Amino acid sequence: MNHHHRSQRTIDINTRLVTTGAVLTAAGAAVACTGMAIAASAVFAAGRRMIREMDVPPAQQAAMKWQQAKEASRAGVQAWHSTPDAQS
Repeated sequence: MNHHHRSQRTIDINTRLVTTGAVLTAAGAAVACTGMAIAASAVFAAGRRMIREMDVPPAQQAAMKWQQAKEASRAGVQAWHSTPDAQS
């Protein structure tokens, strides 16, 4: 009988390098999150400043545009109903 003896292969992992990589990844993620928070803070502050400096607040602008749209729609309906073709 011919028996083949198989040796089990094992992976030799340098755990120090894996640990170092994990620590560096976590540190990089922390730095990235800090950077995003700082950038978001700057953008929000600029937005608040811009809104404070507006002559007409955004809510009032939206109300005025909504009123204009309703009036334009009403005028369009009246014009459509007043045409001779619409009555036939």
